[in-house]
Amino acid sequence: MEVIVNKWRNFAGKVFDESIITLVENAIIKEQGAGHRLKICVGSDSQAYKTHVAYGTAIVILREGKGGFMFIKNEKGTTEIGVKERMLREVTLSVETAYSICDLLEKYQVELEVHADINTDSKFASNVALKEAMGYILGMGFVFKAKPYAFASSSCADKVV
Repeated sequence: MEVIVNKWRNFAGKVFDESIITLVENAIIKEQGAGHRLKICVGSDSQAYKTHVAYGTAIVILREGKGGFMFIKNEKGTTEIGVKERMLREVTLSVETAYSICDLLEKYQVELEVHADINTDSKFASNVALKEAMGYILGMGFVFKAKPYAFASSSCADKVV
């Protein structure tokens, strides 16, 4: 599968040349310096089109009681895949992103959650990947959230695919 990767940007569209590690560390230093208690949530979402699958990943930085902001990036998969594989690809993107910043979060004592855009209700198609996604995220040592509590994937990343 060929994948086209874009750079990280903010929701307003400003594109950053820095690595996500640098972006997140600078944000943590700035926000903690302003006295904010932080939590970071990582989630991904996708949308299947006739010719490709579009993926969006969001790193949401929450200021306790004071709102938040996010860094986002998009990827484009050029092959069609099934629902379960697509859901697990979303989870993989989120876990890879969370793993890349987890040392920072430990250093600055920031909580981390990984959100999966997977419904806990078996009536929905995405539910076929729930057990595997939960096992993967928890197995990597991250806090797992699924719908309806997975806002980083189902609300934030959803806005960019």
